[in-house]
Amino acid sequence: MYVLMGYGFLGLATLGTFLPVLPTVPFLILAAGCFAKSSKTLHAKLLANPIFGPSIRDWENNRQIARKSRNTALIMIFIFGGYSVFFAIPNLYVQILCFGILAYGVKFILGIRSEEHTSELQSQFRISYAVFC
Repeated sequence: MYVLMGYGFLGLATLGTFLPVLPTVPFLILAAGCFAKSSKTLHAKLLANPIFGPSIRDWENNRQIARKSRNTALIMIFIFGGYSVFFAIPNLYVQILCFGILAYGVKFILGIRSEEHTSELQSQFRISYAVFC
């Protein structure tokens, strides 16, 4: 079951590289998790992939995503989600529900560290440490 789910998520991630509406990195992370639970060989192949591997390794090793990926995800949520909530959905209650889901998605994405943010924090820590010592 995990292998099938992994292939499904990998397919969605592949579509996400071509379609701006579909996020790539979250589906890659889900695919890697499914493959890690089911097949070490498929997991290793996914990590060795020159296109998808770096994003997955970044998440597995440091629990962070690239700033560009994070910003792209946020922009897509605001553009397509905002259009859906304010223009495409006529029912007020469904609009409120969708807005809540989008708000949770934004909160979740903003809670994930990004590469540059981590290095900024580390450099600030080093400066603070040097000042106090």
